[in-house]
Amino acid sequence: MSTKRVAAEDDVRAASDRFYGALEAMANGDASSMADIWSHEDDVTTMHPIGGREEGWEAVKASWDGVAAASTDGTVTRTNQVVRVVGDAAYELCEESASMTFAGDPVAIENRATNVYRKEGDEWKIVHHHADHDAEFAELVANMGA
Repeated sequence: MSTKRVAAEDDVRAASDRFYGALEAMANGDASSMADIWSHEDDVTTMHPIGGREEGWEAVKASWDGVAAASTDGTVTRTNQVVRVVGDAAYELCEESASMTFAGDPVAIENRATNVYRKEGDEWKIVHHHADHDAEFAELVANMGA
């Protein structure tokens, strides 16, 4: 593997560390650091464990803000990470473990995730996050509006 490719993969891993730090902050009620790691373009997308799909930075940001508003006492970890870089794009496969209090109820999530990154200037930014659907978490969110 080339030195340049290894360096790029290390840079994507550092971006991933920032993303998972932002996820943990979100699980504690603060989604503001998501703005630092996400691309702000209209082509970004996310598919959360609660279902649905958001497209465009404003919709993605609103989804993180909504979860943060109801979340406290959270921890998020990432394991079994694989990173691949192809030019100015990269993808990450991993497993996520999260626990938090959401709308007063304890939530524990174990899922697989895929993150897609794009190099914008000198920084790797997330352009897509997809996590397995979690029916119990989705039901909690749905019941908030009941």
